[in-house]
Amino acid sequence: MSIAIQIPGVKLGLIEASGVQVQLVHPGLAAEMDSVCDRIRRTHTIDQVALLDSVRGVRAMFRAWGVDPSRYRPSSEALLRRVVQGKGLYRISNVVDVCNLCSIETGWPFGLYDSAHLAPPIAMRLGQNGESYEGIGKQTWHLAGRPILVDSRGPFGCPISDSTRTMITEATRSLFSVIFAPASVSEANLQHALERYAQRLESFASARTARLSVIFS
Repeated sequence: MSIAIQIPGVKLGLIEASGVQVQLVHPGLAAEMDSVCDRIRRTHTIDQVALLDSVRGVRAMFRAWGVDPSRYRPSSEALLRRVVQGKGLYRISNVVDVCNLCSIETGWPFGLYDSAHLAPPIAMRLGQNGESYEGIGKQTWHLAGRPILVDSRGPFGCPISDSTRTMITEATRSLFSVIFAPASVSEANLQHALERYAQRLESFASARTARLSVIFS
């Protein structure tokens, strides 16, 4: 799968994987999450989160799209703030936890989707009036003016909060994931993040990576 980017200033890292084994707990992953969260919590204050280069880049990207990142906080920044406040990362499943761990390490929003519930072609654009979806852990998420991913069935993802339609469940066996990075990020750095992500998915969820790619507008 690929994505037709219809808004400027973004570089996307894409990963497709199969053979995924979703489980609620993976001891090795839990230990790694605790270590990374503890390091971030000890070395950053809540005020410093917004000053991180990666977070500043994502915030600038949102502003360029006409989206206020303080009102509609990028998912990566929201996770980092939670970690710095001592709340740690949510523990959802091994697959989702790997995604969130990689997101706080890079400072970039990640989207994670069950491939079986996607209907290509896929595009990234700003939401239109009347578009919405049921957000994970949220009520209806109104998408007008927001950066969204859309397939032939409608909107399903956003670097703020994803939809329930394409969410990872225990039945998921294949996944499609997107890293939303500012255009200023080098292709090499984004590729490195993809490779680290793929390695963790293989180690902690038995995923077989089919494809890694970087695309930009």
